[in-house]
Amino acid sequence: MFTADESGVYARVEASPARRFFAVGVLFALGTLVLYSALVQPPAAIWLLFMILLGGLALWLAEKLRRATLGTIELTDDEVRDTNGRVLARMDEIRGIERGTLAFKPSNGFTLVMNTKRPRAWAPGLWWRIGKRVGVGGVTSAAQAKFMAEQIAFRLSQRDG
Repeated sequence: MFTADESGVYARVEASPARRFFAVGVLFALGTLVLYSALVQPPAAIWLLFMILLGGLALWLAEKLRRATLGTIELTDDEVRDTNGRVLARMDEIRGIERGTLAFKPSNGFTLVMNTKRPRAWAPGLWWRIGKRVGVGGVTSAAQAKFMAEQIAFRLSQRDG
């Protein structure tokens, strides 16, 4: 087992700069292209409204992704949290971890299976929480996510016997 740093963090997962740039760029380009197309050659009114909404949604999502991926996910003795202070999962609430090839998980990540349902939450590109599952990954570094998953699995095996 590894030791924690001075702030009590055993592992960190952050966005890979190249993946982050690509993901934000694609969403921004999509939103810009759809809005440009709608305004240069306006289609029928209903399609114009649809295209403006779709372009705006893509630009909003690009900004949400950009802001979310500025943070990191941290593993401490008690919890998995992000640097914004949100607790993704407490260690005593985690029942298991799924990280196999065919597991329902984010890209370059893993899924924590919880004992109880928690409210839905989402930080695009970093993590999501729906019901009893917390997915960590997306535009994250695969090596960092694998290390954190191994640390969590090790702690769960120590706890459960």
